[in-house]
Amino acid sequence: MHNSSQLKKEFIKKWVQGLQICCSSKKQMNLLERKKKIKLSADIALATAKNATTSWSKALISEAKRDKENEILVQNLESHELKFMVSHQKVTCNKRIRSKKILKTSCGFGKRIKKMGPRRSDLATCIAKRLVKKKTQVLKKLVPGGEAMDDFTIFKEALDYILSLRVQVDVMMNLVNSTKILN
Repeated sequence: MHNSSQLKKEFIKKWVQGLQICCSSKKQMNLLERKKKIKLSADIALATAKNATTSWSKALISEAKRDKENEILVQNLESHELKFMVSHQKVTCNKRIRSKKILKTSCGFGKRIKKMGPRRSDLATCIAKRLVKKKTQVLKKLVPGGEAMDDFTIFKEALDYILSLRVQVDVMMNLVNSTKILN
């Protein structure tokens, strides 16, 4: 696991490199295109700074690779070990998703038989479980690649993703503050 200062250094190095690649690829960009390129290079820089050690970083990289226009950026920011890890991870991830679907359908069969309704004493527990399940579903939508994660993993990944986003925001805020001082 990276400490905050190492992650900041690695992120800013890769982010600047990504911005240089984005700026050299197209001479004239409007404001919206520029915004998208800055966000894309920041996301890929953050994911590659983590060396694809987390599921969310692997998901961000594979999502960026889907668009042919981003392929040059991803290739230049990825390390060679990372390329090998991400290409081999796709196979195991698909197998995990299929296994989870099979398990859910087989477990759902027994639940349909037992469904009689909660007792009054179990009502609070039932409501709490339902609330946690809803919040977990929301969390799975927020974390890149979260839909394929189980409940324990999503909490672990969400914590790491939040800490990494905090690093990204700190670096960007420092950049903004330094440009204000220079102007």
